[in-house]
Amino acid sequence: MTKSIALHKLASYSPAQIAELQRRTEDDLAPFMAAVAPVIEQVKQRGDAALIDYARQFDKADLTGKSLLASKQEIDAAFDKLDAELINALEYAADNIRRFHEKQKPPADWRMEIRPGIEVGERAFPIDKVALYSPRGKGSFPSVTLMTAIPAVVAGVPEPVILTPPGPDGDIDPATLVAARLAGVEKIAKAGGAQAVAAAAFGTESIPKCRKIEGPGSPYFVAAKRLLAGDIGSRLPAGPSEVIIFADDSVDARLAALDILIECEHGADSSGFLVTCSEALAKGVIDALPEFLADMSAERQAYALAVLSGMNGGIVLAENEQQAYDFINDYAPEHCQILSREADRHLPFIQTASEILLGEYAAGSLANYMMGPNCVLPTSGAAHAHAPLGVHDFMRTASIGRVDATGFAEMAPKTEIFARYEGFDAHANAVSPRRLALIRGDRKTK
Repeated sequence: MTKSIALHKLASYSPAQIAELQRRTEDDLAPFMAAVAPVIEQVKQRGDAALIDYARQFDKADLTGKSLLASKQEIDAAFDKLDAELINALEYAADNIRRFHEKQKPPADWRMEIRPGIEVGERAFPIDKVALYSPRGKGSFPSVTLMTAIPAVVAGVPEPVILTPPGPDGDIDPATLVAARLAGVEKIAKAGGAQAVAAAAFGTESIPKCRKIEGPGSPYFVAAKRLLAGDIGSRLPAGPSEVIIFADDSVDARLAALDILIECEHGADSSGFLVTCSEALAKGVIDALPEFLADMSAERQAYALAVLSGMNGGIVLAENEQQAYDFINDYAPEHCQILSREADRHLPFIQTASEILLGEYAAGSLANYMMGPNCVLPTSGAAHAHAPLGVHDFMRTASIGRVDATGFAEMAPKTEIFARYEGFDAHANAVSPRRLALIRGDRKTK
């Protein structure tokens, strides 16, 4: 291990230095937006033909003579390409994810009598067409396929479509195909990056025009979503992975060292902090890390070391628990884990995080793959105002109101006063006595 793990002692840090710790490593999207603009235009103009050309250019995939959509036979065959143990793990994860999101689904219709004669409520509807992005990059991510597709299916989306880059052989990763079927989605398209966003935004011969696109992706993918914000809806982009582990001296420091590496191995632009009030635990984590780093591939080890040795990671030593809580809440991490045998004691004080895992057994890996709650989470401090991906992201609601004569008699005079004050004559006239005259059938409404 050539780099040393950073130890940040908050007692000796100025407010400016603490603010520097809170900063994320974010890409400047300007060059990516410039790069993807012509890609978007080509897909808009040429549809499937542009997707095939870009698959060759960007994914090194030859789609000559192949359909852009996976066939039923391809999905069937994917099950034969995977070990039974992996299929079982995917099935188990899908079941947990489905159970969680079914509990999250709002009622189709609710009503209440807010006052006598005044009934209000909401009706919930699924968005009719959504695109679900599953990145590929250096690997494949069937976990993301499950996490995006299952809540869409639970929401009742009539036409979900999964978009994922093809491999060099021109085929879709078999585990992604299996995950798609387990989620309940059979329309899976070979399209990645900015061209996938454009295909969903405008529609092509193979891919339907969608109302919304969800899922994490590369800076090119994020840049395309930003450029096409007026054409297709989306949540905040999911940025580089980040985690804060709060650990007290009731747990083994080696356990904290084991867990801090989970999100740090994603890439050098990730962020990972172990926050503690115990100097002994901090030292124990630093001493234990070489053992666990040595058990990782050279690439993943390099990523983790890059994070833990700089200002976007390492050990944060707080003077007391309140300072530790404040640091976490100000940071608003994507992932937060409370490593303590009294995790519930600390939980009320952690109020700003996208995900909070409790106790010694709740490893971040379990949440990322199969615990049930969604792993597509707000990053870069967005947890201050935004929630994890869920069923609600694939639904819309319409307000309902019903008023009878009793309710009108109570509300109308107050509404007329309000409208007159704001200067809206038609608003006021519509709730004036002339309305009652019209309802009674009077010809004279003055």
